Amino acid sequence: MMDGMSAQPPQFTVPERLAESVRAGGDPGEVEWLAALPSRFGERLADWGLVLERVAEPGGLSGLVGYAYRAEDRTPVTVKALRPGADPAAEAAALRVWAGRGAVLLLAEADRILLLERLHGEIPLRSLAEAKATLEATSLLRRLWVEPPAGHAFPSLAERVGQLERRISERRALPGAADAGPLVDEALEAVALAADGGDWLLHGDFHHGRVLAADRSPWLAVGPRPVVGDRAFDLARLVLDRAETLAAAPGPRGAARRRLAQLSEAVELPAERLRAWTLLRAVDTALAAFARGDEANAELHLEFAAWL
Repeated sequence: MMDGMSAQPPQFTVPERLAESVRAGGDPGEVEWLAALPSRFGERLADWGLVLERVAEPGGLSGLVGYAYRAEDRTPVTVKALRPGADPAAEAAALRVWAGRGAVLLLAEADRILLLERLHGEIPLRSLAEAKATLEATSLLRRLWVEPPAGHAFPSLAERVGQLERRISERRALPGAADAGPLVDEALEAVALAADGGDWLLHGDFHHGRVLAADRSPWLAVGPRPVVGDRAFDLARLVLDRAETLAAAPGPRGAARRRLAQLSEAVELPAERLRAWTLLRAVDTALAAFARGDEANAELHLEFAAWL
């Protein structure tokens, strides 16, 4: 513990973007979590002997991120409190497996709050030109794809895809999505792929925004949603990255197919498996956008899926 004066809970405001998202969801458990967040976060900082510098603004929707330092030696760290819907235990377990190889180091975990090494949050991989970013991303994925430890508790890809299948089936009747029926049917054919493809520990949500500049390595991955299964599932999310940039370029259909082929070749995975997983993830993203009333993003991802 810190001395009595330093142990006073730090004063900060939860970013409005996160607060609005929780209130809009209306889940009683999440609303309760939001109300208790400042005090719980402050108590955890004190227990770990940390001094808060600032809270990330505007921040993300998955939780609260704070930048702090150790009172005893001023070592900079990051503190991350995840929403009830997230799975900090799974994220922490994956980070322990990687032990800093290609991913941020986990320093401690308690009360749904993670203590992490400090990265440069203002410099994501997407700040690089696409060609360079893609090269760095595929190199990083090769380091993250490892055999999961014996007796692990990570969910299987079949479980994750089962959730996707149910979600897509529920949302396909949403206004605006009716015309996408044939595309949805084709995307759902990828569900069968979950039965094979190997048992690899995957990041689960890998894209340019989930990779940050670091001091001990040029780039490190953050925010995994770990799952065990086919590596092409992980790569599919990367195919969809910067979809809006590709859509604005000349010949987007050809560009999308070249991107898929290049990524497939870069990590030596079958292009057809990657195409199938990309279709599934694109359609899921599109229907999620329809569900929240974001028609522009929904149409973009349906269009991307059609290009493939």
